[in-house]
Amino acid sequence: MSTKVSLIGASGRMGQLTLGLIDSDPNLSLHSALGSANSLNEALGADLLIDFTNPDVSERVVNFAIENNLRLIVGTSGWTKEKIEGVKTKLEGSSAVVAIVPNFSIGSVLATKFVAEASKYFDGIEIIETHNVTKIDAPSGTALYTSQAIAEARNGTPAKPQQGAVKDPLFNGIPIKSVRLEDKHAEQEVSLTADNEFLYVRHEVTSHEVYAKGILLSINKAMKLSGLRVGMLALLEVD
Repeated sequence: MSTKVSLIGASGRMGQLTLGLIDSDPNLSLHSALGSANSLNEALGADLLIDFTNPDVSERVVNFAIENNLRLIVGTSGWTKEKIEGVKTKLEGSSAVVAIVPNFSIGSVLATKFVAEASKYFDGIEIIETHNVTKIDAPSGTALYTSQAIAEARNGTPAKPQQGAVKDPLFNGIPIKSVRLEDKHAEQEVSLTADNEFLYVRHEVTSHEVYAKGILLSINKAMKLSGLRVGMLALLEVD
């Protein structure tokens, strides 16, 4: 029997990509494709909800899923550590499942894993994330997720204070610089510095088609989950 999927935010770029994946996969079927004019109630009856909206709408979708004990993948970026903690609290006593996936690129997720491990040995740390000018949120969800992973790996020890008059804002104790360019899709570079040593970890996406593999993997893993999971790495660990 195929998994019935309700796609919320179906008209966007990631929504359109996911619609194509559902249409071409015999193990998936489209229950409903929802836009801003639709009611979330139209998602009731689906085996899985997928959210590609915006930060404000995404919070409503998560609350709806929890209230109705539904299974949900959140692909919308902009989820801060504080908001995620709020979701964890709301899930108490609920049978709902929420998987928050800031980035569906396997390469990006691995880069974050490498950076988190390396950050234990470097105090000078900076994240530079570059996206297309159409991206609304800044910093990106991927950059926020990376800063959180670094902070956890360093047991909350912040990066070395920045020098000079211009300083980037701190998130989880890690400076993040956000850049928006017309000809850029998605790029993140993390620089780690120590005495007489520099380490750069850079990942770039040139087409949103790269996310297809991660979306399909997330759908498969989400059907085996309980509670809350955050990030692609957390899903990769699910058997």
